[in-house]
Amino acid sequence: MPETSSKLIRNKIAMLIDGDNAQAGLLTQMLVEAGRHGQVTVRRIYGDWTTNNMNSWKDTLNFHAFQPIQQFRYTIGKNATDSAMIIDAMDILHSGVVDGFCLVSSDSDYTRLATRIRETGIFVMGIGEKKTPKPFVNACDVFVYTENLATEKRAAQQQQKRAKNGEKKKDESDPLPLLAQAFEMTVQQDGWATLSSMGNALYQLDPAFDPRTYGHKQLSKMIGSLERFEIDTQESSGSTTLRVRMKES
Repeated sequence: MPETSSKLIRNKIAMLIDGDNAQAGLLTQMLVEAGRHGQVTVRRIYGDWTTNNMNSWKDTLNFHAFQPIQQFRYTIGKNATDSAMIIDAMDILHSGVVDGFCLVSSDSDYTRLATRIRETGIFVMGIGEKKTPKPFVNACDVFVYTENLATEKRAAQQQQKRAKNGEKKKDESDPLPLLAQAFEMTVQQDGWATLSSMGNALYQLDPAFDPRTYGHKQLSKMIGSLERFEIDTQESSGSTTLRVRMKES
């Protein structure tokens, strides 16, 4: 059985996205950010899917297994998406199936929702643009600006281009981008991530992930074969933990 099959107990996160006030091109980066705080088990995007402005979400939401929630605009100029997302959030909150929420929007209408979630002692993070009103930002335990995610995305794309120019041409089965995302989801303040936490993050990003797809029986062997990573062992209380670090490019 592959080494990554061992499971860690992780917080469950509900990620709810206001499709009218979020960027489809950053969905992968937003998922990685939410994944730092737990396993994203509930994934929903809200909007009026009969309108053209929601077309940009369709391919990426299917890839990441997000559920599109239809909300018609009954009145011009009014955002019905807010109400649908708030109602769903409260239903999820009272169901007790998650340990935290990630609310993706730059709309101040979610300020009271974030405050209400925090009042119950449940973790809530927000993701939105820098124009997001301060009350919504302050109502969250953690808030991430999409401008920072866009900067990281551009840097990652440039890094991949440099790598391709300096190495032989890579095919679509290159595992490095997926491994890099899993590392970013699990890296600690000291710059290291445990191998087991990376394994769980990989399954969250791609449930079909298997080191054998890339010619390795174990995740440790696969990562050890890549120059971009280094692995060491940490001894504690008679047990050994494998840790991973990404080298500077």
